[in-house]
Amino acid sequence: MKNTLSFRYFFLFIFGGIAQACEVCQSQQPKLFQGLTHGTGPEGNADFIIIVVAAIIVLFTLVLSIKFLVRPGEKNPDHIKNIIIDEN
Repeated sequence: MKNTLSFRYFFLFIFGGIAQACEVCQSQQPKLFQGLTHGTGPEGNADFIIIVVAAIIVLFTLVLSIKFLVRPGEKNPDHIKNIIIDEN
């Protein structure tokens, strides 16, 4: 029980402050990103393009990973998964 509580406090201590930006950083960020992170945030159009491209890549890989997890599409009878599925 003591280990679980100490882990919870450690988790809150480490990630609690990251979740919100301080007042100084919040005033230096663009209006769209205020309060999300520490630092100045994106400073030009190139930074916004990088953020959008990265978000598209992450969403695309998330969709594909869920798709292949739900329906892998492997129908080969010699596939290794059939060793586990077969009851013989």
